[in-house]
Amino acid sequence: MNNYELMVIFTPVLSEDDYKAAQKKYAALVTENGGEVLHSNPWGLKSLAYPIAKKTTGLYWVMEYTAPSNFNEKLKIQLLRDEGVLRHMATKLDKYAVEYNAKRRSGVASGNQKSVEA
Repeated sequence: MNNYELMVIFTPVLSEDDYKAAQKKYAALVTENGGEVLHSNPWGLKSLAYPIAKKTTGLYWVMEYTAPSNFNEKLKIQLLRDEGVLRHMATKLDKYAVEYNAKRRSGVASGNQKSVEA
């Protein structure tokens, strides 16, 4: 089992219910194929750096998961078939990235953050 992070940009014309349903669909796809969703983070509506399909905004969603190495090809096929997905990117995380994400989620300050003194 490898650790991965998936970022998806959905089309901004999706309703709130469709946006949540798409998130659940891909999270269920991970668990159906023997993986586990570690963290899901919907960022919501953000501006795009450049227009994609004549759209200047997109609904961002980031999911961290563990899955077998052959699963990403199945996930890629499903994402490419979905007309609501503008772009996607799956990244394999090394042990340092997994540790950093766990610390960030738990609220522990990392070494590269500056502390604020009164």
